[in-house]
Amino acid sequence: MTWDARAYDRDFAFVSAYGAELLDWLKPQPGETVIDLGCGTGELAARIAAAGATVIGIDSDPAMIEAARKRLPDADLRVADAHDFAVEQPVDAVFSNAALHWMPSSVEVLGCVSDALRPGGRFVAEMGATGNVATVTAAVEQACREAGLAERSWPWSFPSPAQYAAMLEDAGFELRELDFRDRPTRLTGREGFVGWLRMFAGSAVSDVPPEVLDRAAEIARPVLWHDRAWWADYRRLRFRAVKVS
Repeated sequence: MTWDARAYDRDFAFVSAYGAELLDWLKPQPGETVIDLGCGTGELAARIAAAGATVIGIDSDPAMIEAARKRLPDADLRVADAHDFAVEQPVDAVFSNAALHWMPSSVEVLGCVSDALRPGGRFVAEMGATGNVATVTAAVEQACREAGLAERSWPWSFPSPAQYAAMLEDAGFELRELDFRDRPTRLTGREGFVGWLRMFAGSAVSDVPPEVLDRAAEIARPVLWHDRAWWADYRRLRFRAVKVS
């Protein structure tokens, strides 16, 4: 998956806007070192740094890290795979917003997160959870079937709260807070429903003709268009866990 960092900041700022709420769970403190895992263009990493913490930003996409460096020219920002990263010294916290569901092997990611944290360090994150964007994907699948196209392969993994809680415990974490909720999200991009698909599901719809995507939007419209805007049917899992072993 490659990203258009400029379009991401311009049309999909809601991702970081919602993530700002997650900082209240993190509560970064002066003198702490915090990893922002999947830091994107660095907006939330900048807020962590503004709180007085030292931030290490990690993202697998070079374009995202390049954009983040414009916000945080003096920060430690790294192009790295979340399934296989390491830091020189244990950190106080790992933070991740809207990124974990892009990482196919949660077990490997959680192992790296655990290894990066000091004992008692905290892991605070939000991700898509089971049922996330189900209406979106169902509309695309129906439009593709009508057009005689193959079933889509989506680039995400959306676990249930119980599944992810079990994986956290297996990785040596104690779960302290968990919130699972529907969070309908207004799509602010210029192309609405179709623009969202092209940004966040580009690998799944790259071979889908524009008229089929328009048909998907038509199918989804009765559910996802209201108040003169498109709304994606997001379902989010937010948690705070502490490393205990």
